Amino acid sequence: MWVLLALPAVYWTVSYWREDLFYGEYVHLTGDLATQLLIATLSVTSLSLLFGRVFWINWLRQNRRYLGVASFAYAFLHTGAYLQRQPLENISSDALQLVFWSAWLALLIMLALALSSNNFSVRNLRGKWKLLHRLVYLAAALTFVHWILSAFNPKQGYIHLAILLAMLSIRVWYFVYQRLSKFQK
Repeated sequence: MWVLLALPAVYWTVSYWREDLFYGEYVHLTGDLATQLLIATLSVTSLSLLFGRVFWINWLRQNRRYLGVASFAYAFLHTGAYLQRQPLENISSDALQLVFWSAWLALLIMLALALSSNNFSVRNLRGKWKLLHRLVYLAAALTFVHWILSAFNPKQGYIHLAILLAMLSIRVWYFVYQRLSKFQK
């Protein structure tokens, strides 16, 4: 699974180092894939509610941690390219703007989630692990703030946000429906 998830990173990074891929292209590709993997990670429960326990949903469920950690890795590459290209004074002044501090905060949250995405952390944090990993929703919101504010054309960011909101609304609808069903009985 790691090899499959790493293939685009290796190809894009080598192309970027060889200057076959421009800075803007690299940043765009790594940012897009980081967000798409984040959406896939957050959509697993909604998809299982829609389609039941079919093979590909079970595969997504079993590999959710890999997808989440890969999302962080691509966000890290995205950030690394930015840091490599910008002078320190630009980074400092940029950090005060919503478009950038939202991205930094999302990256820090994703770092904590990636570091705790292992069985050791699940065992030792117990119920706090789930509470910690609910921060992924805040990271997703901050990611979309960054994407929409930083894009030359934010349309693609809005489309991805709509997909995520549709997936999450399925989940919310299901759990509200379940609660109402229990209440009515």
